[in-house]
Amino acid sequence: MLLTIIVSILILGLLIFVHELGHFISAKKLGMKVEEFGFGFPPRIFGVKKGETIYSINLIPLGGFVKIYGEQRSEKEKKKKKGRPKKDKRAFYAKPIWKRAIVLAMGVVMNLFLAGVLLSVVHGLGVPTLVEEGSENNASNIQIQVLAIAPDSPAMNAGLKTGDAINGLRFAEYELLVNNVEDIQKFVARYTGEEITLVIQRGKEVLEKKLTPRVSPPKNEGPLGVALGPVGLVKYPWYSAIWQGFKTTGQMTVGFIGLFYQLFKNLILTGKLIGEVAGPVGIASLTHQMTKLGLVYVLQFTALFSINLAILNSIPFPALDGGRLLFLAIEKIKGSPLSAKTEQLVNGLGFAILIALMILVTFKDIVKLF
Repeated sequence: MLLTIIVSILILGLLIFVHELGHFISAKKLGMKVEEFGFGFPPRIFGVKKGETIYSINLIPLGGFVKIYGEQRSEKEKKKKKGRPKKDKRAFYAKPIWKRAIVLAMGVVMNLFLAGVLLSVVHGLGVPTLVEEGSENNASNIQIQVLAIAPDSPAMNAGLKTGDAINGLRFAEYELLVNNVEDIQKFVARYTGEEITLVIQRGKEVLEKKLTPRVSPPKNEGPLGVALGPVGLVKYPWYSAIWQGFKTTGQMTVGFIGLFYQLFKNLILTGKLIGEVAGPVGIASLTHQMTKLGLVYVLQFTALFSINLAILNSIPFPALDGGRLLFLAIEKIKGSPLSAKTEQLVNGLGFAILIALMILVTFKDIVKLF
């Protein structure tokens, strides 16, 4: 459990830190004054001032923040005439819209870039891949793994997890070592209605799970309620690994955008979510599973999380980067920015809604554990 907590903090901290690093670098490059770049959230443990920027280490290690001069404008600053004092030229609000847009967007870009780097490493180490018949020579460490689990199935009730490798089957004194999916299908068909034991490998652990294959399972679920397939590690040379990593990032990004579109469309039309939404507790639970499976799975999960964070931040909702970009678009069309009071009110309301949703999702995650 301690390892899971540490890994969860490291993953979340890395993703948010990289996101803020994008804001920091772009703001500096575009001539804005960065007052502070902090690792972690206040209270501050210590800080060092180099030039005009304070580089701080803070107590709560869950990411970071960038404080840009003039990012939070007062009404007085907004109503200044064009001939601003010289000291205001490096303020965030004094820069052209396109420069402010770049700074706001670079957090998302950096999260996608991080995902590409992580997936490049995964492809270099060996990416878990479903092995097609005839291509076994291209993969190593081939195992029959659980690819999906049906709700309320014998497999789910027995505690099987996606990624578990089935190494053996046992009924009474008879034991069978698994070589392919057909071995499992024949064994299960032979002993439907009888309690059998699955010998599975979960990371470095070898576990035994008892369950009873259903005689009359629901359509397209099978007696156990699992989808199985041969999964092996496919390694790429470093130059191909980089290409494959960023290519996979692009494919995943497009896929998740489509998934988010369907999710919000269904939510608006029916008032229901088509899938599960995980909060901090749910993410910690997933991290626990990935940690057991090994480093490659942890890196894949982190890349996946980074892509999700990038897409979520792009949504034009107040308090998110996408919402702030929407304000810039309104300013461009309107010819003048919204009042600081209106902007702060909308962002504050958006932030409150996000916190409420996070509390609700976290509560549901906790309920699932009991």
